[in-house]
Amino acid sequence: MYDLDIHNFKQINPPHRLLMGPGPINADPRVLRAMSTQLVGQYDPAMTHYMNEVMQLYRGLFQTENRWTMLVDGTSRAGIEAILVSSIQPGDRVLVPVFGRFGQLLCEIARRCRAEVHTIEVPWGQVFDPQHIEDAIVKVRPKLLLTVQGDTSTTMLQPLQELGEICRRHDVLLYTDATASFGGNELKVDEWKIDAVSAGLQKCLAGPSGSSPITLNDRFEEVIRRRKCVEEGIRTDAHVQGDDEFIYSNYFDLGMIMDYWGPERLNHHTEATTMLFGARECARIILQEGLTETIARHELHGNALLAGIQHMGLNTFGDLEHRMNNVLGVEIPENIHGEEVRQMLLNDFSIEIGTSFGPLQGKIWRIGTMGYNARKDCVLQTLTALEAVLNKLGFSTKQGEAMQAAWNVYASAMKGENS
Repeated sequence: MYDLDIHNFKQINPPHRLLMGPGPINADPRVLRAMSTQLVGQYDPAMTHYMNEVMQLYRGLFQTENRWTMLVDGTSRAGIEAILVSSIQPGDRVLVPVFGRFGQLLCEIARRCRAEVHTIEVPWGQVFDPQHIEDAIVKVRPKLLLTVQGDTSTTMLQPLQELGEICRRHDVLLYTDATASFGGNELKVDEWKIDAVSAGLQKCLAGPSGSSPITLNDRFEEVIRRRKCVEEGIRTDAHVQGDDEFIYSNYFDLGMIMDYWGPERLNHHTEATTMLFGARECARIILQEGLTETIARHELHGNALLAGIQHMGLNTFGDLEHRMNNVLGVEIPENIHGEEVRQMLLNDFSIEIGTSFGPLQGKIWRIGTMGYNARKDCVLQTLTALEAVLNKLGFSTKQGEAMQAAWNVYASAMKGENS
């Protein structure tokens, strides 16, 4: 028998951290309270009522009338995979504009769906001009354009406003991964003619990872339903003609998930009740504040952080005109060991900032101001601690300039509100 001393396992009591990286962030206490409530049965009228409320609330956040606005149980990658596996057939051409790690992820998942994947690329730190994307669409003639709105690996925000119209002209479906940007940057699903979007809770929505809000329009639903109809005739024989139409994932089959969330309530899985309660509270809090106000809050604190970093004498990464409101790339100064700075911030100040990977590994930090941590006190604490650590390690700054620059941003915003 396995010898296990249960007394060695104490109650979970993680250390206090101020999470100022690219996500996850500290969850809003109201979300944690919602998640601590007792469970109900998955077909209890109270539960199905909450499910319907979640659909309504997220329509508000996505700014859409899409009927199929719901949750996929799992991290934000679950939403990505559900959308791609349910829409891509083997041999389909897809086009992916890659400007960071998460464009590469879309390519990887699409290849697993046996798509014919085409890419266009720009250097990390830049975004695509819409004409560049349209030229590639004309050349490739894809079924889907797979985009990332905000890529935390580069901190860049890809403009989407023109892409929906471009895709409609060329009969292409437009999907975007808005995990990192949703709730802190403008995203108008219907107005911008985006066919499908997936997101996550652990960044601007001020929740934990574990639930992926998605929205699908009628064009996208038609593709999913058409595949579902074909599946029903081929499940008994994996080699019959038409097998390429089969959706190979049961868990991520959006046709079945839609039947579960719809009035039929056809059993597909046991809904992650606690995560649903948390996702509902994330959306409720933002809509109570006002979506426009929430985005403005992210912009304000992102601008304050930017001003502080610049006046600390640090260089920022990438095209600042197209940076996300909620994550900033900061170049690591010469003769400063980036990981040493991160460890000192964590161990001495209990503040976490992000490292990077790929071509940016060891070259930049990523500092987030998002969700519950898009607050003045969080920004000022982070600037103060970072400046102290840098000075200790030999990077000289003019004391007080960073803080004053951030304060000036806040003062200017207050003056604008009162004028």
